[in-house]
Amino acid sequence: MSDDEEEAKIESRLEGEDIYSPSEEFKKQANVNDPGIYEYAEENYEEFWADKAERLDWYEKWDEVLNWDAPHAEWFVNGKLNVSYNCIDRHVENGEGDKTAIIWEGEPLDETVEYTFSELQDEVSKFANALKDMGVEKGDIVTFYLPMVPELAIGLLACARIGAPHSVVFGGFSPSALNERINDAESKVLVTADGYYRRGGEIEMWEKAQEGVEDTPPLEKVVCVDRLGRDEVELDGDEEVYYHDIVEDQPTECEPEKMDAEDMLFLMYTSGTTGKPKGVVHTTGGYLTGVSATHDWVFDIKDDDVYWCTADIGWITGHSYIVYGPLANGTTTVMYEGTPDHPDKDRFWQIVEKHEVSKFYTAPTAIRMFMKWGEEYPEKHDLSTLKVLGSVGEPINPKAWKWYYEHIGGGECPIVDTWWQTETGMMMITPLPGITDLKPGSATKTFPGLKADVLDEDGNSVPTNEGGYLVVKRPWPSMLRTLYNEPERYVSTYWSEYDEETYFAGDGARIDEDDYFWVVGRLDDVLNVAGHRLSTMEMESALVDHPAVAEAAVVGKPDDMKGQVPVGYVILDSNYEPSDELAEELRGHVGEIIGPIGKPHAVRFSEDLPKTRSGKIMRRILKKLEKGESAGDTSTLRNPDIVEELKEKVSE
Repeated sequence: MSDDEEEAKIESRLEGEDIYSPSEEFKKQANVNDPGIYEYAEENYEEFWADKAERLDWYEKWDEVLNWDAPHAEWFVNGKLNVSYNCIDRHVENGEGDKTAIIWEGEPLDETVEYTFSELQDEVSKFANALKDMGVEKGDIVTFYLPMVPELAIGLLACARIGAPHSVVFGGFSPSALNERINDAESKVLVTADGYYRRGGEIEMWEKAQEGVEDTPPLEKVVCVDRLGRDEVELDGDEEVYYHDIVEDQPTECEPEKMDAEDMLFLMYTSGTTGKPKGVVHTTGGYLTGVSATHDWVFDIKDDDVYWCTADIGWITGHSYIVYGPLANGTTTVMYEGTPDHPDKDRFWQIVEKHEVSKFYTAPTAIRMFMKWGEEYPEKHDLSTLKVLGSVGEPINPKAWKWYYEHIGGGECPIVDTWWQTETGMMMITPLPGITDLKPGSATKTFPGLKADVLDEDGNSVPTNEGGYLVVKRPWPSMLRTLYNEPERYVSTYWSEYDEETYFAGDGARIDEDDYFWVVGRLDDVLNVAGHRLSTMEMESALVDHPAVAEAAVVGKPDDMKGQVPVGYVILDSNYEPSDELAEELRGHVGEIIGPIGKPHAVRFSEDLPKTRSGKIMRRILKKLEKGESAGDTSTLRNPDIVEELKEKVSE
């Protein structure tokens, strides 16, 4: 096929009915390509999940698949297994010891480290033994405050090996956030680093960690990873030690602990709308069953795949789909330390080409950033090894979906747009690429064996294409079991909006005429404008639908007449300049898509928006600016200076 014919083929798809079907060739080779799997999983729910659990190695089989005493679930009751063994040892024993398990790319271009499964087994065992020497026992929680370095993945697997739950605090969080999480988890050990590389510079981490461990009575040891290679951190006696010193002479064998399926694997703190962060508890057997099954089916995993999820392990996406899901499936998984724009804006595509990545999973925020930079960057590289593309973290607008499909996937790669949460542990609403017809912007249908719905305030299913509250109507293996030391908060937050058998996700959604789910964002990102509930996510999608808009954020501004009015913050495509005329055009464009009530009250142009180091827009800060309030602590932003610039725009 000529280049012109290929381009015409792509254009015809993009301008058609917005339905993208997997090719017959892809269907034939897919791990799952029989639509009957949905009916089977619905009618044989427990049998379906038991079959998925059989993919793992168990020391002792379960007595019962599910014990459901709403809202409390136990999966694979009395089953015994070890997560670290399932992610490493069994692959070595099956003759895959020389297969690459982890490819780590540092930000500096010349820094790449690869671990085979045998090498990973050695490193994990050595650190597991070191933890034991420090007094860590089964049930003790170890806190990690690290950048994206191999020691983070090794540390998680070492904890799982000895039955010590882990709590990972994102490296961009403040010392006070670290302090709060250490004390709440009563961690005996903290693993951190001297620093890391970011956009060519060295970012200090040790000083932040030192501030974070002040007044932490449970803490006994602090382990420092010498990421910057300077060996210059001043350690305080026996309480602070270097990682390389404590693992150097450890044996490379450490017997995996036999864990009950319901033993806690890890604790992950997630922000609540009020009060202290919620400590989400995930357990062993059900969690690993869920993440390994979804990773295998959703990404159509093959033995020779090189898989890359661009998330940070500090978030649930990194836990489930960088470490545990891929390694449980014996998949080569990529980790990257740096940003997508250093040393240039083609860094991701350079990594894809270098390692021949076949399955790629990233966030809509990143995709919109790539759009703004232009297709010339991916065009510099051979991306022909890509077979499946994924989207995670927030709803993806159709414009970004189509750009991703065309310019990264070459019009050939299915896009799996996935909806799930920290609390769900695994993908919940997602295409299966060998079966599902894709609609840009829709996460499509629930994974087989799951049951979701969209309800109104009275608990009734809403009519087709009407918005409501997204809920899950049936327990699933990787669901959170409780909130750490807060069982009442667990029930009140997730299982009290309707009844104790209905999980309240906190997201708004609608279901279309084909029973496809369209998630429209957090309910706390829904504006009440003159009595009308409007999703900021839908307004943002409408803004970026305009060719002038590269990225947008919409927040509510208090209004005496309407209660709230929407305000749009817009980053323009490089081919456009800010003007009053363009602002009015954008307001009208949103009005055409959503209706007159959805028109932004104002459009504020900016070169950038306040973002975390992982690229997430901090809408909370924009809301505070619109209310005339202080933006608060901006030290964790990657671009704190933008806040003052935006404050001036608001005051104007």
